[in-house]
Amino acid sequence: MFHIPQDIATEIYAEVPEKFRKRTATPERIAAGRSAPKAGTNMEGPSFDREGNLYFVDNAYGRIFRADTRGIVDVVAEYDGEPNGLCIHQDGRIFVADYRHGIMNLNPTTGAMTTIVSRYNTGHFVGVNDLVFSKSGDLYFTDQGQSDLNDPSGRVYCLKANGELRCIADNIPSPNGLVLSAKEDVIFVAVTRANAIWKIPLTPAGTVSRMGLFLQLSGGIGPDGIAIDESGGLAIAHPGLGSVWIFSAAGEPLCRVRSCTHDHTTNLAYGGEDRKSLFITESGSGAILIAKVPTAGSVLFSHL
Repeated sequence: MFHIPQDIATEIYAEVPEKFRKRTATPERIAAGRSAPKAGTNMEGPSFDREGNLYFVDNAYGRIFRADTRGIVDVVAEYDGEPNGLCIHQDGRIFVADYRHGIMNLNPTTGAMTTIVSRYNTGHFVGVNDLVFSKSGDLYFTDQGQSDLNDPSGRVYCLKANGELRCIADNIPSPNGLVLSAKEDVIFVAVTRANAIWKIPLTPAGTVSRMGLFLQLSGGIGPDGIAIDESGGLAIAHPGLGSVWIFSAAGEPLCRVRSCTHDHTTNLAYGGEDRKSLFITESGSGAILIAKVPTAGSVLFSHL
């Protein structure tokens, strides 16, 4: 149906040092029947600050890492939580989507974590996952929990810049990564258990109009993190296939960025001076991968 996508290679940009790799599972993982990750860390949520430092999370052990411009990795925070997504406000505040605690704020100087919002009305979130800012400072985030095709209880929320919290969409089987279109009239959501990207059009009032399927993927575990480029194309991390797929704004597959280490490509961020470098968290090896791609990523709210 389409031409074979261009193959793009990766190389290692940075690695979590051995001294930070943990080999025993937490009590919470043991209780859930899960072992320690083989790499001693489970990485997600990459995001650049204005100085070029790359922040990312370790949801297996409640840690926030930072790779400096030389690729040297250090621990910024370690706390009793399960961070999944991370993004940075225009004013430098660092927001974290934590499965256990909700939306949190990280102080990068002290490592202190503060909960911003943990519930909607009278009910707690089922397990928030990823987040993205609009140009106005509104924060959109997914509440994934253990939702799946059998239990499509996942939601997408918007925390307005004025503090108002709205549920934008529900009945989603495992909403994960998300991005806004250039005009911010569409939210694209990675629906992991459906192995798909959904399109959520927004009205001027901020309500949803005719939510539907945009891309149907196959194989692997299902899409995880998403980023958008300046042409409106989507870069989609696909764990289990060890790849990042790049699609045009119309949904045509253009490139396949292949992991040079393992197959657990979880999330991604555009960076570099020209924003044509794609940085990928590869959790199977505990490495940050880098690839040169044809189109620059869109400018994030943190850099406006």
